[in-house]
Amino acid sequence: MATRAIPKAKTFSMKMPLLSDGRSDRMLCRTESVQIRGKVYAQGGENTLHTHTRQDHSFFILNGQATFHDEDENLTVLGPLEGILLPAGAYYWFQSTGDENLVLLRFAGRFDEAEKIGDDRVDIDGNPFPGDSLANKGGRAVESGLQFQL
Repeated sequence: MATRAIPKAKTFSMKMPLLSDGRSDRMLCRTESVQIRGKVYAQGGENTLHTHTRQDHSFFILNGQATFHDEDENLTVLGPLEGILLPAGAYYWFQSTGDENLVLLRFAGRFDEAEKIGDDRVDIDGNPFPGDSLANKGGRAVESGLQFQL
């Protein structure tokens, strides 16, 4: 008889460098069904309307200010200790709109990797739209020498 492995708790840290330019994205922790990422933006954001067709996800602001836009250009402005839940299929884009680095946590439900056909991130026309594409205004992160701390 096979013994069942008992899952163990995992810890993670949001110790990430602040930036003087660009943006950074780091996987902090993951399981088969959830992933948690730390993200820092000196400016910009995810600047092109898109959706994740099979992934519910949420952003939680730790520092700075983010303005989220939907497909109708409705705005949601969030500051520290505020968040937004984006169900699979919800269109959005966001930008850092504060005077300091935007620091946030991204929580996401992961869909079954075996069923994954390409990336589930698509633009408004249904075309694949990778997060690091030039159209998404990705850029090289330049660290400021400071560390994010609460």
